[in-house]
Amino acid sequence: MSDTIAVPNKLPATSGRYRISDHLTSFGPLIALAALLLIGGLINESFLSSANISNVLTRSALIGIIAIGTTFVITAGGLDLSVGAMSALVAGLMIMFMNAVAPTLGTGWVTVLAGILFALLLGTMAGLVNGVLITRWRIEAFIVTLGTMGIFRSLLTYLSNGGAISLESGLRSTARPIYYGTLFGIAYPIIALAILAIVGEFVLWRTRFGRHCAAIGSNAAVAKYSAINVSRVRIATYILQGLCVAVATLIYVPRLGAATPSTGVLWELEAIAAVIIGGTVLSGGYGRIWGTIVGVLILGLIQNILNLTSWFSPHLNGSIQGAIIILAVLMQKGRAAR
Repeated sequence: MSDTIAVPNKLPATSGRYRISDHLTSFGPLIALAALLLIGGLINESFLSSANISNVLTRSALIGIIAIGTTFVITAGGLDLSVGAMSALVAGLMIMFMNAVAPTLGTGWVTVLAGILFALLLGTMAGLVNGVLITRWRIEAFIVTLGTMGIFRSLLTYLSNGGAISLESGLRSTARPIYYGTLFGIAYPIIALAILAIVGEFVLWRTRFGRHCAAIGSNAAVAKYSAINVSRVRIATYILQGLCVAVATLIYVPRLGAATPSTGVLWELEAIAAVIIGGTVLSGGYGRIWGTIVGVLILGLIQNILNLTSWFSPHLNGSIQGAIIILAVLMQKGRAAR
């Protein structure tokens, strides 16, 4: 299998004017992030406090971890609308599993670790199902993941009987440090996000798998004639997405200790918005993990500023994120047209 595919569809830098424009476009998310920090600091004196910034980073870590997987899927030309519902179902089944084995294994870390492994297995299987349906059965990713989104959400609603699936109190106390614990004052979810982002950036840009993802997203037919196993790589991206969802879920469960039919609602929208804001091309062929993380932080800071100022109702967050996605895609189209 060749690994010499030229991939990322960056714009040509044929003149000084274009080079400056390209740099502005490339670092636009960072400029927007800096502007948000400045605006937030000006409108509320507690915005830049370490407690508030730590809170934003911790809350953003869940979507950030999911969005890392989404970056791989979109870079390879795919799409996954099921991540929010997948998170809800994995959380519900993980809780039910831990509650079931607790009488045998106890309420200590053995049961929690068993629940973590179970969640990772569920995420892998869910991603595998999406990948196989899309690649082997040649069904559009939009249709498949829209369908599995409904299936996952309905299954959780059935299992919870429309209510909540709650983690046994002893297990919740044991698992609580996964979300609320710190290392040198840094919350574990932030550390997990940082590690996964570094690994993801390395895999996307420094490994054959990452180059193949970009090649397939750029032109799947050419990638196939270049001896790349398109189906295998695409399935791998969906499995990776499922694993990222599982990791985010096992961090989420200790936070609330329950899963409900509303768990993970609009997470897919937030993940896709973060990826697009960060500069990954929605049609595939080019992606960057660091941009995705910046996109996640931008969304988190916008939500935090809105909460601190009460400019808009929190119920309008979905509208704001949808508008940001449309604006980001329009900017990508304008860039491609130059």
